[in-house]
Amino acid sequence: MIGQALKFLLDTAFGLLTYAFLLRFAMQWLRAPFRNPVGQALTALTDWAVKPLRRVLPGFGGLDWSTLFLAWLAQFLWLLCVALLLGGGGTGGAVVATLALFAVVELLKSALWLLIVVVFVQAILSWVAPGGPIAGLLNALTYRFLAPIRRLVPPLGGTLDLSALIVIVLAQLALMLPVQWLEALVAGAIR
Repeated sequence: MIGQALKFLLDTAFGLLTYAFLLRFAMQWLRAPFRNPVGQALTALTDWAVKPLRRVLPGFGGLDWSTLFLAWLAQFLWLLCVALLLGGGGTGGAVVATLALFAVVELLKSALWLLIVVVFVQAILSWVAPGGPIAGLLNALTYRFLAPIRRLVPPLGGTLDLSALIVIVLAQLALMLPVQWLEALVAGAIR
């Protein structure tokens, strides 16, 4: 029972950090505005780690590598702590390397889940509060994913836009097929 409570606390703390770093990376990559409540909260939550690491690991090619590395590191530490808590069999080099690979796969899964949630929230808020304070942020985060679909599948009847549904279905398929294949590949490397 104590183990479950500790795992819950680890999942909450590391999940918050991982998703905060990942969302900050996505906002910078997709050129989303930071002058909104979400952007300001992310900046306040992650600056303590991002700013010092940028001196060592600067951005390159339009990507903020320090933030992406911190997202991966948070995911890796999360997996390591859970493995140690559950008695994962030590911290040898092979275990650490496997956890590092699993962290990459889990980060990919997290990015897909983040895409699903952002597209879903944007679709709901576009019906309820289209001009809300985070509408610009959500549009910036989803535009690159929705625009190609909108070119291929125009709105039905001029008003029913299925692009959000299609992106969510494609992201779910990515979670089911290539991501599970990657998980199996990494798990097979252990044996």
